[in-house]
Amino acid sequence: MSSLYVSNPFLQQPRHQIFVSYHHSAYDQPYRNHFENLFANIHDIIVSKSVQIGEIAPNIQTETIRQKIRDEYLRDSTVTVVLIGAETWKRKHVDWEIGSSIRQTQNNPRSGLLGIILPSYPRNDQSKYNPYTIPPRLYDNIQCGFAKIYNWSNNNPASVQKWIHEAFERRNKVTPDNSFPNFVNNRTGERWQK
Repeated sequence: MSSLYVSNPFLQQPRHQIFVSYHHSAYDQPYRNHFENLFANIHDIIVSKSVQIGEIAPNIQTETIRQKIRDEYLRDSTVTVVLIGAETWKRKHVDWEIGSSIRQTQNNPRSGLLGIILPSYPRNDQSKYNPYTIPPRLYDNIQCGFAKIYNWSNNNPASVQKWIHEAFERRNKVTPDNSFPNFVNNRTGERWQK
């Protein structure tokens, strides 16, 4: 009996282990689910290393949450994908996840970084975003060339895989900017300021 090997046509670059950072809101959760289902399950171009809802108790200390995310989820990931909705920039956990993922430590290597603007993100012009309504640490890294930002409208697996692989390649070629002050709490307002 012979076995049939079917190759994945999208695997032009290696599969990367992805941590997806996003705002766990009713508006953004379906996009996160769709992203992981499409690219991890259907097209098999990523391996998800993300925190699932309910896996981390919300009442534990801040530093314990940060360490748990870094040591149990980010440690094995090679690229962090930030899904950007209307209020993603306000979330302390998104800030911590970005900060932890771009930090090089003895036990945890630095991850690549990219952002994808979701349809739930408000904007007047489809091609532009307001820098002050995306996560500030992500914006700083777009400015220094460590990260890039893309639009959700492109669900082409080959393009998404290329974005991820390019972020992986940049992680050791460009020095990230992790200087933005860490969020202590979730933020409020219409935009962030330094």
